[in-house]
Amino acid sequence: MATTIGELARATGTKVETVRYYERIGLLPAPPRTQGNYPSYGAAELARLPIIRRARDLGFSVEQVRALLALSDDSQGDCASIDAITHTHLAEVERKLADLTALRRELKAVITSCKGGAVADCRIIEALAPMPGR
Repeated sequence: MATTIGELARATGTKVETVRYYERIGLLPAPPRTQGNYPSYGAAELARLPIIRRARDLGFSVEQVRALLALSDDSQGDCASIDAITHTHLAEVERKLADLTALRRELKAVITSCKGGAVADCRIIEALAPMPGR
């Protein structure tokens, strides 16, 4: 089953430029070429591309996706390394959530401190201004 880049993109819900990007950075191997020198995609790319897209949607870095793909190429391998990458990513997501929660709390406090009035008396601008010695 050979297909064009456009057909591959449509079948996986991916933009053509994204497919090309994944090829450039090595997440998708360069496809074989037809006699007319057009790329010809097959079942392997059709199976691999959704994995890449979903992993990126879940926030895995390109390097993490690269590692996950390399590990997934060995179907008889132990999935402990895949678990480790996923746990590391989850820890990073949880750290970011904690940071965002703290940021939300701080922004709410700043907003609550503002009672309106003149810009010269604005508590939000005051909170944003750098403090001496920082």
